[in-house]
Amino acid sequence: MPYITVKMLEGRTEEQKKNLVEKVTEAVVETTGAPKENVVVFIEEMSPNNYGVAGVRKSDE
Repeated sequence: MPYITVKMLEGRTEEQKKNLVEKVTEAVVETTGAPKENVVVFIEEMSPNNYGVAGVRKSDE
């Protein structure tokens, strides 16, 4: 049973997240042969306050 975690900054629409789950599931089924019913996708959204690149928080850009 494949478990996939997608971590991203918050702010995407429900439609975007729905499409992401559908397409990630399709890709896993296609590449691994796992049954669609067994593919689990988690979306973990992070606040820009809790995410930094090159020493700068995304909320401070």
